[in-house]
Amino acid sequence: MSSKKNKNYMKSQSVAVILILCVHDMLAVGLAYFLALWLRFDGHFSEIPEKYLEPFLLIIPFYAVLCVGINWGFNLYKSLWRFAGIKEFIRITISTVISASIHAAAITLIFGRMPLSYYFGGGLIQFACFVLARFTYRFIRQESRVIQTKKSAIDGRVMIIGAGAAGYQFLKDINMSDKTNDMVCCMIDDDRNKWGKYISNVPIVGGRDDILKAAEDYKIDKIYLAIPTLNEAEKRDILNICKETKCELKTLPGLYQLVNGDVSIHDLKDVAIEDLLGRDQIEVDNKGIHNHIENKVVLVTGGGGSIGSELCRQIASHHPRMLIIFDVYENNAYDIQLELKKKYTYLKLEVLIGSVRDSRRINQVFEQYRPDIVYHAAAHKHVPLMEDSPCEAIKNNAIGTYKTAYAAMKYGCKRFVLISTDKAVNPTNIMGASKRICEMIVQTFDRMIKEGRAGEIRSLYAHYEDSAEAVCITDEEAKKACTEYAAVRFGNVLGSNGSVVPLFKRQIEAGGPVTVTHPDIIRYFMTIPEAVSLVLQASVYAHGGEIFVLDMGEPVKIDTMARNLIKLSGLKPDEDIQIVYTGLRPGEKLYEEKLMAEEGLGDSPNKLIHVAKPIEYDYGEFIKQLDNLMKIAYSNSMEVYTEVENVIGTYNRA
Repeated sequence: MSSKKNKNYMKSQSVAVILILCVHDMLAVGLAYFLALWLRFDGHFSEIPEKYLEPFLLIIPFYAVLCVGINWGFNLYKSLWRFAGIKEFIRITISTVISASIHAAAITLIFGRMPLSYYFGGGLIQFACFVLARFTYRFIRQESRVIQTKKSAIDGRVMIIGAGAAGYQFLKDINMSDKTNDMVCCMIDDDRNKWGKYISNVPIVGGRDDILKAAEDYKIDKIYLAIPTLNEAEKRDILNICKETKCELKTLPGLYQLVNGDVSIHDLKDVAIEDLLGRDQIEVDNKGIHNHIENKVVLVTGGGGSIGSELCRQIASHHPRMLIIFDVYENNAYDIQLELKKKYTYLKLEVLIGSVRDSRRINQVFEQYRPDIVYHAAAHKHVPLMEDSPCEAIKNNAIGTYKTAYAAMKYGCKRFVLISTDKAVNPTNIMGASKRICEMIVQTFDRMIKEGRAGEIRSLYAHYEDSAEAVCITDEEAKKACTEYAAVRFGNVLGSNGSVVPLFKRQIEAGGPVTVTHPDIIRYFMTIPEAVSLVLQASVYAHGGEIFVLDMGEPVKIDTMARNLIKLSGLKPDEDIQIVYTGLRPGEKLYEEKLMAEEGLGDSPNKLIHVAKPIEYDYGEFIKQLDNLMKIAYSNSMEVYTEVENVIGTYNRA
């Protein structure tokens, strides 16, 4: 009931404002043309000739009504005048020109020619009255808010970095907003010509080197980075300075806010750790990727995971004939299904539940849908958990990859792309070792198919009933085998399931401590969209047998990352939040390598994608070893470690 009363009250207020403006405009036009006539005769009313005064008095009532009608047509009574700007100014100008022109034509044709000053002076004074009435409201409201802000408690003292178009829009938005009581105290810009000058009474106090001093001098609580055109390197440099201030940091996500020439404080996002690690935008050949995927049937195993789901998002944008998401965990698969159906209404999407360890299920999927391209992202990835359950790592990662790769060969898949990891290089843990075996599997399949030996590739199965012909390749299928296999190797991705960043954030929110395994541990990091775009690009380059190695940029110390996250939260490491070193976990290395000593890196058309030269080994013997390793894994024997060492010469269990 109170809500209804409130709406009625607001409606009555709106009607009252419109009536006041209508009455004002009718009085204003009369006053405007009278003043024009009065001033023409030096301010002496008695000297105004009857031939001018009488036409004025006769026509002005009708003209006043006409002006209100024209103003109504230009929505000059419906605008929110506290937000009045250049568009409202233009509408008032056009409305005045039209009405003044009609007035001049009508009075001249009906009564005869009036003094020129009457025509032009009346129109100008009318325009001034209309503008003053509307913009004075905005000015008084804005100034009263500034005064009130100074008197009342201020939510935050703001520094805006960037005294350009976006910075000015933020300044206006903050000053006019009813939802924030922030006050912009200073601005920063690297353009020396702006230093010492003011925008809306806010000083531009210097460049990025002055951020720390200005934050202290002006007692800044919040810093808004408002330069959408910054490249990632410059953005990272500025944010790395800002994080030392203990201020709340926000930035624009990108350039798109300036498309319509308008930005708002609502466009800002919190600064994330990715912004501090940022680099220039990764460039890929989108046309080449599109041509590679368009009208193809694409299967993504592990499609509900962090990497798999992003693969599905990017693949969906390239118009595949069908996208098949295959995952053992239904909740994640359901989430990405809903997302893709909403965003890509035209997409033919199949979401299937099953395990890559199940020969019959994976063969059923390949037989029914006949995928052209497979992105194999299904894997157990958590290093410490796999150390406690090593047989599961082998069953799911190694044997699951073998069974999927075998089905791809049997059912004529054109390309099979394995998602690998830098932990596969000189592995010290069972997860990394299992992924190295996966790399060897795809190289084995590719080499033996190219050599016409596809018939020698055995079907691995753990249960007797799986030995049926349904899961084994026929002689005819072996002759037709043409699948090209490749792997893409990269490091850690920010925001993935099991990533250290969400863990650190939870620990900071809980008040600490933040746990780091070792002060010197380093890792390579990339965002999930970056990694996936390069995976898709690498799959275009693949001709079979390659291990593509993504350039992950410079390695990052996990300790530095933890400290930066604490600073981004407005806290001080080792004071507000303690950092505790817990020691390396089983199988964990201080650093990850991107390739093995035996490998060398070749170039690809993309400077961020390299090609590792394959290591030679006996492919037939490898398949026999893998068969034995599978039997040990399915017996859940801890002998699996010894057998992995036999298969991988570079495995050195920590």
